[in-house]
Amino acid sequence: MRLAVAILTLLLAASTFAQTHPPPAKRLPPAGIAISAADRAELAAGAAALGKEIDALRRAIPTNDDRALALLPDVEIFHKAVDWALRYDEFFDAKQVAYARHLLAEGHTRAQHFHDSPQPWLVATGIVLHGYRSKLDDSVQPYVVVVPPAWRPEEKQKRRLDVVLSGRNEKRTELAFFAEREKSPGDIVPADALVLYPYGRFCNATKFAGEVDVFEAMDAVGRNYGYDPTRVVDRGFSMGGASAWHLAAHHAGLWVAASPGAGFAETAIYTKALAPGKTPPPWWEQTLWHWYNATDVAGNLFNCPTVAYSGEIDPQKQSADLMEQAMATEGLKLERFIGPQTGHKYEPATKAKLAARLDELAAHGQEAWPGEIRLATYTPRYPGDRWVSILALSKQWERADVRVRTLNPNTVTIETKNVRELELRNSPTEITIDGQKLPSHQTSRSGRALWKENGNWHYAAETPRSDLYKHTALSGPIDDAFMDAFVFVRPTNRPLNEKIGAWTDREFTHATKMWRDLFRGEAPVKSDADVTDADIANHNLVLWGDPSSNKLLARILAQLPLQWTADKLVFRGQTYDATHTAPILIFPNPLNPAHYIVLNSGMDFRDDAYGSNALQTPKLPDYAIVDLDTPPGPKWPGKIVDAGFFDEDWK
Repeated sequence: MRLAVAILTLLLAASTFAQTHPPPAKRLPPAGIAISAADRAELAAGAAALGKEIDALRRAIPTNDDRALALLPDVEIFHKAVDWALRYDEFFDAKQVAYARHLLAEGHTRAQHFHDSPQPWLVATGIVLHGYRSKLDDSVQPYVVVVPPAWRPEEKQKRRLDVVLSGRNEKRTELAFFAEREKSPGDIVPADALVLYPYGRFCNATKFAGEVDVFEAMDAVGRNYGYDPTRVVDRGFSMGGASAWHLAAHHAGLWVAASPGAGFAETAIYTKALAPGKTPPPWWEQTLWHWYNATDVAGNLFNCPTVAYSGEIDPQKQSADLMEQAMATEGLKLERFIGPQTGHKYEPATKAKLAARLDELAAHGQEAWPGEIRLATYTPRYPGDRWVSILALSKQWERADVRVRTLNPNTVTIETKNVRELELRNSPTEITIDGQKLPSHQTSRSGRALWKENGNWHYAAETPRSDLYKHTALSGPIDDAFMDAFVFVRPTNRPLNEKIGAWTDREFTHATKMWRDLFRGEAPVKSDADVTDADIANHNLVLWGDPSSNKLLARILAQLPLQWTADKLVFRGQTYDATHTAPILIFPNPLNPAHYIVLNSGMDFRDDAYGSNALQTPKLPDYAIVDLDTPPGPKWPGKIVDAGFFDEDWK
């Protein structure tokens, strides 16, 4: 109740304004400065030469040499940083021309020493630049590791890892990211720790591909350096503070400690989305705020010591204020450090105290299995970490809770709410769940996944059930398809109707451009005739067009929950005129239900989100019907006439 009152008070106090149309799309990154023709020619020639060296290295690597293939991005990233700066006019300072020369030289040096054992940069200390290849779109992404002077590759004792999330900088290209990080190891540099700076896929507050980037970069650090998984600290400031709140609250149990600085922790208040006089977002968009609202699952911080920093006069102190209130409703107290009379920055003396506190929290690592575990989620996209996972909900987008108490090493009691399937990461022989004692002899045979059916719990391996239900890897909504490997499937035939064909072409162009602009990768594209069995087995498939224009869509149409002809579109018992209406949806792929198909949508926030990463939240649920003949809404090239979620069994 106290939190609700506080939120209402802040909403009523928020400035009011009506927005009927989004601002024009801004360019991200913005247009750069002009560089001389001579500099451009020199850098282009250097990038081309490095590209040839990389191609030669790639051809020489055996296809089964996974280690060498994983290391190649440590060379490729220097080429991308300069090539994209040239290709998209992303030089923002004359000094960046000289820095581009430096990166090309470093890339050439690494190419020359690629077959050394060990590679020189893998035994270096200090600030080390790296790259990895992302599973999402096969792009090469940068990250930086600060390696302590005493670190040695052969050391057996794994070190603490600090994951530091960056603030917003709309000019932070790959080139600028490396330049920024090479200048300084950062605000807080623990003496004995590895410090990871993920790129985060540019300016998105570690959401969507930016979130995946953090964990892919952590995996790369694990391969190259190793670290102690029980001593990982999550921290950041400004937009990085928002990232730290999100990762701490939604990946419960992964961090030994978290330290968000400023940032934001929820959507409604920070964006003033429900301010008086403003048209509120549709119900489904408000429901989807649960995806990223850290305030909604503040109780997860029960198992993650969290130390927030704020400047005393920083407006973004608001995030810690709200999280303090949200944690209080869960019976938790937020530990806070406040820089006196300080705005949006760290105050030196307070920063030193904060660093000392984090050292104290990280010193001993996490418990192997705590005496009590609390976990909450609104979506199996965030099932939990390390100890317990909520794999499926009884009703998605309503809060699910698990509370586990350990009576002794072999006995646990579990209380749940709105949970359909869960998994324990230890091996108790005695499990009592919601008052029901499970047969102990089945534990070793069945594993630790539990399934609820008709009000009773069972070991999941012994319970017949459909594979087609919403679970951690297949939960929707539309944007969930872009948290794993995906391919855009372009149509090659004539559309059913020219208007719909033109609309899907525009949406395809918009989606590919947005992916490059906001997530710094090229969306993988194949024509419908070129999709392989391997693509179907390993990717979410985004099908553009209609059953006439897209051969793959025609192939699976009968197994989808809609009918679509030149004259009519039938969905959920409603019939629409197919000459000016089209479906957007996500659904398990009938050819491989372990992955999605998506119809006619990329990431579903629009151009108004370019100006603020706080607006980069899911805008559509599992399905929507778009009418192109009615006046468009403020965010869509057409009116959304129906939208909603499939149920927990995808019906």
